[in-house]
Amino acid sequence: MNESSAQKRYLRKLRSRRRQTALLRISVFAGFLLLWEAAARLGWIDSFIFSSPSDLVRTFHTMLLNQSLLSHIGITLAETLLSFLLVTGISAAAAVLLWLFPRFAEVSEPYMVILNSLPKSALAPLLIVWLGANMRTIIVAGMSVALFGSIMSLYAGFRETDPDMVKLVQTLGGGKSACLLKVVLPSSVPYLLSTFKVNIGLCLVGVVIGEFIGARKGLGYLIIYGSQVFKLNMVILSIVILCAIAAALYGLLGLLEKRYLRESEG
Repeated sequence: MNESSAQKRYLRKLRSRRRQTALLRISVFAGFLLLWEAAARLGWIDSFIFSSPSDLVRTFHTMLLNQSLLSHIGITLAETLLSFLLVTGISAAAAVLLWLFPRFAEVSEPYMVILNSLPKSALAPLLIVWLGANMRTIIVAGMSVALFGSIMSLYAGFRETDPDMVKLVQTLGGGKSACLLKVVLPSSVPYLLSTFKVNIGLCLVGVVIGEFIGARKGLGYLIIYGSQVFKLNMVILSIVILCAIAAALYGLLGLLEKRYLRESEG
């Protein structure tokens, strides 16, 4: 009975702490917006260069009315999701291949480190030359930022599998495929979900880099176009929307991770 009441107190304390944290986050964000607006109105900052929340709201409303903004958001979101899905599939398959063939992993590891270290912004112009200025190029640019790091993270997660569990399956007559399906993959789900949360943001970054150079639609294109014609409200609004998209996608994957952890604990 005492243990049950102590557990209830702990859960109440945990929920209260989460509510306080959420309230503090909202308060900090609201305070930042108020300070930004006040600084623009009082002349502490140049509102032409730094804009203001009220100017961004007016710009957002205007672009919604002419139906251009939703199209740009949809393009960037579609390219990001396609990049993410391709990175997820390719990196998972590559990590499985590396685990199945350790010798191949030893040989390829330095090459993957080098490829992952390449400055992806420098690759974007080459991708435009090789593949042309189209949606396919933007998706490849998005993939290039996340792919090799994802492969190495997933492979590292596979290697963290309890070796005793693997030996147990092998003792019972299971081969490598049985070890993979019954031990490695199930135990690596937390690594997979954690890597996915990182990948979604990296794919968004790669897509925007590609749109900077070879696109006529998308939020990255709006940023470049707005800076060229000195429509800085458009530039800052596009950046704010990108932040909102990144937060929403990260939050969605975070919810999936929490749901999985609850079900696995239950």
